[in-house]
Amino acid sequence: MIIVRDIVAMLDAEVLSGEDKLGEEVKSVGASDMISDMLALSKPGMIILTGYTYPQVIRTALVTDLLGLIVVRGKNIAPETIAFARANNFLLLRTRGYLYSSCGKIYASGLRGSDDGKS
Repeated sequence: MIIVRDIVAMLDAEVLSGEDKLGEEVKSVGASDMISDMLALSKPGMIILTGYTYPQVIRTALVTDLLGLIVVRGKNIAPETIAFARANNFLLLRTRGYLYSSCGKIYASGLRGSDDGKS
């Protein structure tokens, strides 16, 4: 079982919101910069890595019951995005890692995407 704290350590991520979720199990992981993909492919207990930093991404995540989001490449996140995540106690992390390498580290840990097993 992989928990949020494991992901934070693996990616040397900064916890911007949702500190109380560090002990929760991560059931799957995805990556997307498209809101429409997040809406279509998200599942409860899932974390998505993204470069999208506007408040709309938090609204989308809340609608889909995502466990959290990880913003990659150390991107600056709009203050209103962080404030909105905090107001909703939503897990928001930021890593300096790029999308591809961050996904690779998580995959190497044994955690799979929601499409695993589908072919």
